[in-house]
Amino acid sequence: MSDSEQAQGAESVETATPATDSASPPGPPSADMVSDGLVDAPASSAWEPAAEQPAPPAGRLSAAGPRVSFGFNLGKIAGQGEDSDPIVRHGRELGLVAVFDGMGGAGGTVYETADGPRTGAYLASRLARDVVEQRMVALLDPEWNLDGAAAAQDLQQSVRSALRARLEELKAPASGLRSRLLRALPTTMALAALQRHEPGGDRWTCHLLWAGDSRVYVFRPGSGAQQLTVDDIRDRGDAMANLREDSVVSNAMSADTDFVVHHRQVELAAPFLMVAATDGCFGYVPSPMHFEHLVLAALRDTRDTGGWSAAIQAAVSAVTGDDAAMATLGVGADHDGFRKLFARRTAELEQRWITPLDDLDTELREQERKLEDLRTARRQRQAQLWAAYKPGYEEYL
Repeated sequence: MSDSEQAQGAESVETATPATDSASPPGPPSADMVSDGLVDAPASSAWEPAAEQPAPPAGRLSAAGPRVSFGFNLGKIAGQGEDSDPIVRHGRELGLVAVFDGMGGAGGTVYETADGPRTGAYLASRLARDVVEQRMVALLDPEWNLDGAAAAQDLQQSVRSALRARLEELKAPASGLRSRLLRALPTTMALAALQRHEPGGDRWTCHLLWAGDSRVYVFRPGSGAQQLTVDDIRDRGDAMANLREDSVVSNAMSADTDFVVHHRQVELAAPFLMVAATDGCFGYVPSPMHFEHLVLAALRDTRDTGGWSAAIQAAVSAVTGDDAAMATLGVGADHDGFRKLFARRTAELEQRWITPLDDLDTELREQERKLEDLRTARRQRQAQLWAAYKPGYEEYL
């Protein structure tokens, strides 16, 4: 899948037709893909467009399946972003979101392909995405409960086989450079698969499947953002420490090393937002609280899902130093409903965490500016005093 291709919605695998949204963030990174809404699927498919679900009155809660969905992929360099387009799919009883971050440092080897030179990271994230989407669409069914542990094994084997086959096709010469940090076709994955407990109910099982440091979050009106996946990194700090330390990824999908697809299962009650994101979305904000605020402030300030997606992209683009991809599903309410549900949480975030931290940052920048002014004044005064002292000091030199 090329950067210009868009994330598929609730379409059948065989007859996918992308859905587009004109929303795009101002300035770099480039928006390689923006997708909001869904594509029509056959009536018999478990993956149905939200438009076919009974629509509740505006702003009201709904027992229907996911009603809000969007995904985007922002490349720092147009056409060369190493994150793949996200997976965003859903039906009345199912939901699926996933992101894939090609690891540019470990996978920086450049291969010649039919589309031109591509890094191993670029190729890996897209291949893994396609394989995972096909396997999960086959495994997820509203008629039976997903075996999460078996699904993790399935994805691990399927992706490993596909990556190894692709590496052989590339016929890359063996590198003389040996390093534990180098990988052939490396990528992360973070995925959430949703199954409703009973038709029309509000209880959902969420299966988390991941490898690497991309993340899945759930946003709930009462408790805000909660991280559901555990970062595969060498230094196991908390989310705040990880923002400062930027630790090495210890487990990721690749063609030449063993890796593990982790699985865990949580039970959720609608309404909630499910968000999968690569580290370009959450790794460049001042704190985990700021990432939650970025998502919820964009929700508060927009009238529809397309505007929400565009606002998040603009906010991410303003701070990120990396490619960034996100996939979002909202279960149990429409856009206006979620705005109302999260209004109190957004206000609490600003009052308790964001404003105090931002005020301190503003004060720190002001003190740093004053300190730099003082250093400049000292250098200038030192030069003046030395110029007056120097003639006598150097009289015999």
